[in-house]
Amino acid sequence: MNTVELTGVTKAYGSTRALDAVDLSFDRGITGLLGPNGAGKTTLLRIVATSIAADGGEVRLLDRDPHGSQAEVTAIRRQLGYLPQELGYPADMTAFGFVEYVAVLKEWNDRRRRHAEVRRVLELVGLGDLATKRVARLSGGQRRRVALAQALLGDPRILVLDEPTTGLDPTQRADLRRTLSVIAGGCAVLLSTHQTEDVAALCERVVVLASGTVRFDGTVTDLVATAVGRVWTCDEPGPDALVSWRTGTGRHHVVGGTPPPGADPAEPTLEDAYLLMLGVDARAAHVPA
Repeated sequence: MNTVELTGVTKAYGSTRALDAVDLSFDRGITGLLGPNGAGKTTLLRIVATSIAADGGEVRLLDRDPHGSQAEVTAIRRQLGYLPQELGYPADMTAFGFVEYVAVLKEWNDRRRRHAEVRRVLELVGLGDLATKRVARLSGGQRRRVALAQALLGDPRILVLDEPTTGLDPTQRADLRRTLSVIAGGCAVLLSTHQTEDVAALCERVVVLASGTVRFDGTVTDLVATAVGRVWTCDEPGPDALVSWRTGTGRHHVVGGTPPPGADPAEPTLEDAYLLMLGVDARAAHVPA
């Protein structure tokens, strides 16, 4: 039995269907979730995090039913860490106080063990020396790391991360990648991000979600392979390219369409493959200037 099993999962908000008969399963390791805004990524993560219920289909977490008894839900949540896209912080709390507050909610009732665990996760995200600083006085990236620390309490078996690298500088992102790579051996990590480089660096598996349906589910290598022979560098933008942009070398990076005159084949990146996978939707996606 996989750690997370979703079968025919649907979710609608009024007349808008956020998820449409999604079948996915996850086990130990890091699975990257890519998709444009409105694809249904956050809805999927919130269902896995037991924050909301699916309208239809079956959800099994740790071989338990999150829609079952309160005892079932509690048993799941004790082994689940969740980093939402937005997390509110009481203005007067310190970093230590906030993470301890979450630990109390997770029923870490032994004060000595609870304090040791809070210190452990703050050290894990590089905030050990800022434990007594008020959250309101931390930078955006530091607050994001406080949010990650609370998700890591208790070495969860399921870790759900929604845009974990938001607000982090390159060094902090590298530190986060190192942390996640260490814990992923014993944990099922589902990571949603717009940063394709994070997925390429961390994940063996990637799921592309668009309009509430799964467009791709496989290895990062296999997704990149779909773009082989469809990416070029040239002196002019491709006339029928899906997307193209001028790079720092002065040449254009061209994705899709027919090869322009004088084009040189380029090694595709995960971002190239992702844009091609989305097709016409990619025209509204972010690409480098």
